[in-house]
Amino acid sequence: MIGRWTKSALVAISLSAVPAIGAVQDDLDGAPGTMSLQVTTDPSMIECRKLETVNPASLMFLPLRRTFNEDFDEHPLSGGRWVPHYAGGAAWPEARYWGGDGSDFKRKTSANGEQQIYVDPRYTGRASAPLGLDPFKVKDGVLSIVASRTPQELKSVLFNNEYISGILTTQGRFAQKHGYFEIRAKVPVGHAVWPAFWMLADDGGWPPEVDVLEGRGERPGDLVMTTHWRIPSTQKIQSCGFDFAVGDASSTFHNYGVLWEEDRLVYFIDREPVSDIKVPIGFDDPMYLIVNLAIGSKFFVGVGPVDAESPPSVAFEIDRISAYQIDMEQARR
Repeated sequence: MIGRWTKSALVAISLSAVPAIGAVQDDLDGAPGTMSLQVTTDPSMIECRKLETVNPASLMFLPLRRTFNEDFDEHPLSGGRWVPHYAGGAAWPEARYWGGDGSDFKRKTSANGEQQIYVDPRYTGRASAPLGLDPFKVKDGVLSIVASRTPQELKSVLFNNEYISGILTTQGRFAQKHGYFEIRAKVPVGHAVWPAFWMLADDGGWPPEVDVLEGRGERPGDLVMTTHWRIPSTQKIQSCGFDFAVGDASSTFHNYGVLWEEDRLVYFIDREPVSDIKVPIGFDDPMYLIVNLAIGSKFFVGVGPVDAESPPSVAFEIDRISAYQIDMEQARR
């Protein structure tokens, strides 16, 4: 989602349909307490590859146990699991998260060319009292993160951003090293629309970054899964990922996930592996979860700046977000 590097540093990207490799189909609608994923045991010496064909003899089942699950049966800010902004360091005063000049720093990534500000009912912007803006709507166990054009009378109060939208992160609330991380969602489309589910290191550093899912809003059905890391000797950012064609992604719920093993990252669509990469250097700390709906980009292909065709309102529908840890005891049996 840190899109400023995507254009210049993407070392491998291609468009493909989702391959059918035959993973275990554990109740795709739900998040069972335990489940197995079918993975390859090929040596993880491949820097980055699409899993278009897999040697059946190399496949094994990896047992997992659930460690986190959010079904969105209630407002996401009511249970203490999520925060509606990017978190900061110890020097950032608590009050600054909720308003005042400069508070928009934690509510958008300006370097990407984003044109939204992430709001929540407590946020005041430049006003003296909370604005009561809520981009999070829950109905029948589905969370909708709604992005809409900023009311003209609130433009100056909200730092002249074109849209208001929402972000949820678990930094300081939940983070995990290794395991399987999954979202079940419909991916919205439209000019300048940029939905994402991704992960960052809980210590606040960047990279590493794992983009489990990003939607290219101006290319319906085109989804991208990407890994980002830093080369220590040069300090340059490297990225590697692939696009996948999921034709009904905007109208049908699908599962998008990543399995983080000690030696590799494996990306999944509907619990079938679609790409993998040897774990790059720097993936040392637990990672936390982020889900958001950005509007506008300078660098991310398929997401341009806001224009007259950008929708007045658009929703990122999320059925659930889950995390699993690898059950090493079961795996050894």
